[in-house]
Amino acid sequence: MRCLLVAAAMLWSVAAASAADPVGTYGVEGNYLSGKAYSGTVTVTKTGETYKVVWDLVGGYTFTGTAIGNGDFLAISYVYDNGTGLALVAADGGNWHSIWAPGGGTKIGKETWKRH
Repeated sequence: MRCLLVAAAMLWSVAAASAADPVGTYGVEGNYLSGKAYSGTVTVTKTGETYKVVWDLVGGYTFTGTAIGNGDFLAISYVYDNGTGLALVAADGGNWHSIWAPGGGTKIGKETWKRH
């Protein structure tokens, strides 16, 4: 019985760790600073010690970023058109919650990533 409990605990810890791994594709929903809603996908790929993050939003908008972090958080510097921005993303099970701001901005946006 004890071996079974140890094995179950090990499987749970592996499953919990993989659920928090940021690599993957997510559905994203948020609001622009104007209040208008947006949606699309976010793809996170491992690139050495960093991550590449690409937002493909409905309407043809693309944002590309470089992130550092782990299974608990990501700090992302991103670019779009002629601008830059910063996002902080926290794990919530297999999903993630983000706050973000454009470079030089004075307001903070929020978005949610839901794993596909």
